Amino acid sequence: MRKSRERPGELFMGVLLAACALAAVVFLLLIALYLILAGLPAIRKAGLGEFLLGTVWDSTNAEAPRFGILPMLLTSLWGAAGAVVLGVPVGFFTAVYLAKAAPRPLARVLRPAVSLLAGIPSVVYGLVGMCALVPALRAALDLPAGDSLLAAVIVLAVMILPSVIDLTTTALEAVPREYEEGSLALGATEAETWLRVSAPAARSGIAAAVVLGVGRALGEAMAILMVAGNVPNMPGLLRSVRFLTTGIAIEMNYASPGSLQRQALFSIGLVLFVFILLVNLLLNRTLKGRKGA
Repeated sequence: MRKSRERPGELFMGVLLAACALAAVVFLLLIALYLILAGLPAIRKAGLGEFLLGTVWDSTNAEAPRFGILPMLLTSLWGAAGAVVLGVPVGFFTAVYLAKAAPRPLARVLRPAVSLLAGIPSVVYGLVGMCALVPALRAALDLPAGDSLLAAVIVLAVMILPSVIDLTTTALEAVPREYEEGSLALGATEAETWLRVSAPAARSGIAAAVVLGVGRALGEAMAILMVAGNVPNMPGLLRSVRFLTTGIAIEMNYASPGSLQRQALFSIGLVLFVFILLVNLLLNRTLKGRKGA
């Protein structure tokens, strides 16, 4: 009798969960469809090759506008890669310390502090970078202007730290204690156990942290808008550059509705959408392949 009374509730929850999952998929498809419809006209007019491989972005030229996004595309790629190279190792070792080595009272203080970093608005990171990091780079490297790809990479690396630390810490804490006890019993040190037993066992969670960090780095706009310089140059570590996201944010304010310039900005959004999707798929396949190996 009890089971029969529970079945309607279980059926309702199953339908509700399925509806929520379906809604998420539908929203994603609608966003993709809108970007395709809004962005394809400009790509057709400019030409796919010129749009993706062109090195000049001059969207405000009334006589002969040019819409080459290669500098912004490469800048987004190098910026995200640099942020991951800097941020993921720091986040990983911080997570190992919090999950395995930190005294419990200290861990109870540090964990909420790390979580709070994730709640800081991105514009605050950009403001701190603009007021502190950019002048420091200008003085240290004797640059005419400190706003550069290097400044953007450092800011992005700091911004992805909370996500990497939180997910990696949770994954490490979920590793069964028996794994570590067996390693220690065989004569391994604690550090060797954490890095050679616990970390591989938590690989799926660490992979999720890396993928989330890459997505955050590729999709950020406001923070790097304030530190990158916003000049559509080919990427250089000490040069002012423009990311795909900042290209949209800068020009959308004054692009006329229905104009070729606005259509080109939607085309950038479409390219960014596909770019992030492909990067995430590649990372997931690579990490799953390593896990299977």
